[in-house]
Amino acid sequence: MEDRRILASTESAADLERHVAMIAQEFRDGFETVNGIDRPAVTIFGSARVPQDDPAAVSARTVAGRFASKGWAVVTGGGPGVMEAANRGAREAGGLSVGFNIELPHEQRSNPYLDISLTFRHFYARKTMFVKAAEGFVVFPGGFGTADELFESLTLIQTGKVHHFPVVLFDSDFWDELLQWVRGEQLVDRMISPEDLELLHVTDSVDDAVAQVLDCYDRRCALMPASPAKADAQ
Repeated sequence: MEDRRILASTESAADLERHVAMIAQEFRDGFETVNGIDRPAVTIFGSARVPQDDPAAVSARTVAGRFASKGWAVVTGGGPGVMEAANRGAREAGGLSVGFNIELPHEQRSNPYLDISLTFRHFYARKTMFVKAAEGFVVFPGGFGTADELFESLTLIQTGKVHHFPVVLFDSDFWDELLQWVRGEQLVDRMISPEDLELLHVTDSVDDAVAQVLDCYDRRCALMPASPAKADAQ
């Protein structure tokens, strides 16, 4: 894999130049794809390993359909499991379904419910697009990849690298032990601040998950100055 070669070896100047150009092109392709999303979007994360009748997949399909019915795009990692369920829900509701897939040693297939699809070689370029495209995240139960995407988003918000958008954890039973550790270890040891806990919202309700993202988006839009064209029209 390209990442392994880049990280594990000393490269010649020619190889270094080639890899830098490849990564730059991947970011360009990603930015152009995100710019083609013509509506607000939510990014939905979750396990690639669950079947479509798993409660996480069923809920993801419902949540995505609800966003699509409100005119939003739904962005996922483009693969199976929760990702497929979310893209399917968006497609069934007549919305825009987007998938940012990744090349893996054991190939992760793209699911069949994508209107816009782009496959990355590098995780860091892919994860940038999840954030760039989104007005909020809804995170369903998942493994290391889901946790990585969750904590990267929290770090970006905490450090002010991106604007404060909602991060919703769906399925309180699944996330409870993680949150106990965050409160009982990181917060108690002052490795995070009390306000950092406010970056997360936990729910078991489809209506609540959708409302958290939509309401934050509406509040932010209300604070934005009107464009010159809109001001002239008023």
